[in-house]
Amino acid sequence: MKKFSWRKAALVAAVVPMMALSACSSTGGKTEQGGTSGGGQVATTARMKIALVTHAAPGDTFWDILRKGAEEAAAKDNVELLYTSDPEGGRQSQLIQQAIDQKVDGIAVTLAKPDALKDVLKKATEAGIPVVSLNSGADVWQGLGAFTHFGSDENLAGAAVGEKLTSMGVKRPICVIMEQGNVALDSRCAGVKSKIPATENLFVQGTDMTQVSSTVTAKLQATPEADAIIGLGAPFTLTINKAVQSLNLQDKVKVASFDMNGELAQAIIDGKVAFTVDQQPWLQGYGAIDALWQAKRAGIHVGGGQPVLTGPSIVDKAAAPDVLKFAQEGVR
Repeated sequence: MKKFSWRKAALVAAVVPMMALSACSSTGGKTEQGGTSGGGQVATTARMKIALVTHAAPGDTFWDILRKGAEEAAAKDNVELLYTSDPEGGRQSQLIQQAIDQKVDGIAVTLAKPDALKDVLKKATEAGIPVVSLNSGADVWQGLGAFTHFGSDENLAGAAVGEKLTSMGVKRPICVIMEQGNVALDSRCAGVKSKIPATENLFVQGTDMTQVSSTVTAKLQATPEADAIIGLGAPFTLTINKAVQSLNLQDKVKVASFDMNGELAQAIIDGKVAFTVDQQPWLQGYGAIDALWQAKRAGIHVGGGQPVLTGPSIVDKAAAPDVLKFAQEGVR
């Protein structure tokens, strides 16, 4: 699979500071000189309206980072960005239908539950609305009408975690899934299991951190042979880590993670979390919106029919200090 690096290009291009945002949309305002009120340059192309529809659940900082990338691209590209989200597949489908009814110029969508979205995305493509997928759906985006996909190969990312844990002597990890039916999360744990066959999945209710903590605590108490536990998102890993520490298991059970925020980066530096696998959500949001703009302005289809990989990238104690500042600023 051919890789396409957006990290350097996007960080160079995304020089426009954020504009004032409403609850549901963002715009790039021009000054009399043609730049934004923040001093950067805004595209002179015709105004576009793009919908970004995700399966974000409340409280997960991952989506704040992804949205920030999308908003920066929108500010640069003279795009009105309509952001909506719902973790339930049927309601996400309804949000896409609303975007179609609003006659948007493009749709960027996460495909965590693709079966729930296939019919409405067919309506979008039949209406001539270009679609880009991001974050979830690396295995299905082409069949759902998207012209490219921005994200990490989740199975590969899980395998990378499995290999890293194996090198640390881990034999019985627990992989904590916080949203049942999310194909990307399932792929992560499957990837870990491909390298460590004794991996056990644990399902928790990700919208309730108290329940996450109690379920993890009970599982660790019932599984004395467990020697590692893996969170699939930064806020969940931080909660899991507190449960490990409350049981005084920090010397026995290694904690690993997916994704990143500033608090998690600091926990890695402090040695409380072994490492995380970063898929660079800022880049996913930025790349998806910018790709739809490129398609509109010049018929350019980024990726050449291949997914644009934004990860996986392992961040351990040696690497965490280099990304801490960016994680605190919400761009990692």
